[in-house]
Amino acid sequence: MQLAKDIMTAEVITVSPDLPVEKLASLLWERRISGAPVVDEQGELVGVVTESDLIDQAKKLHIPTAIAVLEAVIYLERGRKVEEELNKMAGSTVKDICTTKPATVAPDTPLDEIATVMAEKHLHTLPVMDRGKLVGVVGKADVIRALINK
Repeated sequence: MQLAKDIMTAEVITVSPDLPVEKLASLLWERRISGAPVVDEQGELVGVVTESDLIDQAKKLHIPTAIAVLEAVIYLERGRKVEEELNKMAGSTVKDICTTKPATVAPDTPLDEIATVMAEKHLHTLPVMDRGKLVGVVGKADVIRALINK
């Protein structure tokens, strides 16, 4: 069984939380990658940003469904989710649009677990962490390549 360390990209392209969204889009396009870990000035992982985060900026705002009962308005969706969507759509830097507290895997995580996490959580990019240090990244293309080369 292949492990994360066997399929990961070890030379990780990372981005700063303060990188402008326009520069992020250019970087992802030029490097032909679907996402990147976000690291702070100390090199600590603080999030992950993907093409989906960029696409979210261009989508239409979903107006939450509400019902009126005895002059009270009850929203059927959490206001927090709508607030997050608005912030993401208006974001100008990576920190505004990235996913904080991202899912990660260890170097010895088996391929089937990686695929399961990606599928169940709808993820494109998984940082590989070893003792708190970013050592690689596994993208969808890495999983597909591993499946072809089984």
